[in-house]
Amino acid sequence: MLKLEDLNVYYGGIHALKGIDMEVEENKIVTLVGANGAGKSTTLRTISSLVKPKSGKITFNGEDITNLKTTEVVKRGITLVPEGRRVFANLSVLENLKLGAFLRNDKSEIEKDIKYIYSLFPRLEERTEQMSGTLSGGEQQMLAIGRALMSRPKVLMMDEPSLGLAPLIVKDVFNIIKEINKEGITVLLIEQNAQAALKIADYAYVLETGKIVLEGPGKELASNDEVRKSYLGEN
Repeated sequence: MLKLEDLNVYYGGIHALKGIDMEVEENKIVTLVGANGAGKSTTLRTISSLVKPKSGKITFNGEDITNLKTTEVVKRGITLVPEGRRVFANLSVLENLKLGAFLRNDKSEIEKDIKYIYSLFPRLEERTEQMSGTLSGGEQQMLAIGRALMSRPKVLMMDEPSLGLAPLIVKDVFNIIKEINKEGITVLLIEQNAQAALKIADYAYVLETGKIVLEGPGKELASNDEVRKSYLGEN
C-alpha cells in the first residue's frame, strides 16, 4: 500500500535517512522502533511531505507521491498524528475535530464521523465545548487521534502516542489503535514504548542512525535478543 524506496533525507549537512526501503501493507499495524535520533520521526514527516527527500521514492497505492504537497498527501488518505499532540488550545474539542475535516464538504458524513469519534472516546463527548488547552494529556492525545480520523485516512501515522501519559491511559491508547485498525485503517506507529508497540504490530522495522538494521513480524522482533537488549531494556 505504502512503499519507500532508497529514501535519503538530509537536514543541512546531517544525513538523517540513509537509503531506507520500507513497505506498509494494507490493514496492518507497522511500527518503527529505535533510539531517539534514529530517524523515526523524519520518516513519518517525509511521508507526510513536511520534509523533502534528497533522493528516493514514496509510492502510495501505486502512485508516486514523493513530491506532492502535504494537503495532497492528506487528500490521498495519509494523516499524521504528530508528537506532542499539538491540539489547538484556544479552540473547543468540537472545533478541533471539525478542523480535522477541513478538506471535506460532506456535512452529514462529517456529523456521522464526529459521533463515531465520540463513541471511541466518550470522554471527548463529555468535554465537547471545553477549550482543548484545559484537557489532560491523555484527553489531548485522544483529541489528536480523533482529529486525524476526521480526514478519513487510509493510513494513520502516529508519532509517540503514549509519550508522557499515565500507564492506564497508555493501555487505553493502544486498545484504541487496535480498534482503529479493526475498522480497516492501516497504522504506521512510532513508539518509545517498544514492548507495547511490538506486541500489537504485524510487522516492525528497527532503525539505527538513519538505517534499517532489522525487520520482521512484531512478535518475532519482540523475542529477538538484540532487540530485547537494546530497546526493551532486558538483559
